[in-house]
Amino acid sequence: MDRINYQHLYYFWMVAKHGSITAACDRLHLAQPTISGQLAVFEQSVGAKLFRKEGRKLVLTETGRAVFHYADEIFALGREMSHMLKGRTTERGMRLNIGVSDAMPKLIAYRLMAPVLELSEPAQIQCVEDKTERLLTEIGLHGIDMMLADVPATPASGTRIFNHFLGESAVAVFAAPKLAARYREDFPRCLNGAPFLLPTHNVALRRSLDQWFDNRQITPAIQAEVEDSALLKTFGAAGTGLFFSARAVASEIQRQYGTPMLGLAEGVYERFYAITAQRRLKHPLVTAILEHARQGLFDLLDKPEPAT
Repeated sequence: MDRINYQHLYYFWMVAKHGSITAACDRLHLAQPTISGQLAVFEQSVGAKLFRKEGRKLVLTETGRAVFHYADEIFALGREMSHMLKGRTTERGMRLNIGVSDAMPKLIAYRLMAPVLELSEPAQIQCVEDKTERLLTEIGLHGIDMMLADVPATPASGTRIFNHFLGESAVAVFAAPKLAARYREDFPRCLNGAPFLLPTHNVALRRSLDQWFDNRQITPAIQAEVEDSALLKTFGAAGTGLFFSARAVASEIQRQYGTPMLGLAEGVYERFYAITAQRRLKHPLVTAILEHARQGLFDLLDKPEPAT
């Protein structure tokens, strides 16, 4: 395919965007045979199927999803150019498509993305949360520019996937005020039999916590296992149980959830990574995030709070 037929690409994009040939025809005011015929020609020129049928629905194939992501960006740029030529200003600025692993602490993810929000140049972030495996697939298809995760990608994820270590944080125990008052003294021995909210076993932190309990001969009374870190903190704020989180965001946790820190889980750390499809970074917003993290962000955040 030496040259893209942008009219065909546009028809494909409209079908994918609106979910069916019929819906695209309504939008474009064209007959169904016209769209169907042009779509078939486009698939032939691409050399791959872009849709597959599931019942009456058209579903994008893996190649179709990759083409759709490129088409989405192409036509967004086209609209921006049109506004510029008409003398309109655009607030779109630079665009960053970022994925956040569902096991990634959301307060940490926000801290990492904060530099993008503070740039003088306008920037637009599209942020999606999903399973690590699905986000890695999106990176391979160039559906997202970068993902944030609590574990590095393994070699099995693909030869064009690269890990960028951002930093680490000690892990601490938090609790709602009534529970905090009960379990503050003689920490951590007082935690034996205490009610706990723990991440699920597929979360990297859980393995470290289980080992920490075993090493200190602590048997927690597990009230719930919660994969999503924000939901786990919400349960904790309601007094359901004690919970663990990164020491780096202790002040935000106390302010947002009203749950003071009881103490550190000595020897337990959470590590954080940016994962991209390129070793050499070209996207300025991705570079801004990595540079901010590497300039001692986690060292600064992990300093103890003044005693109160």
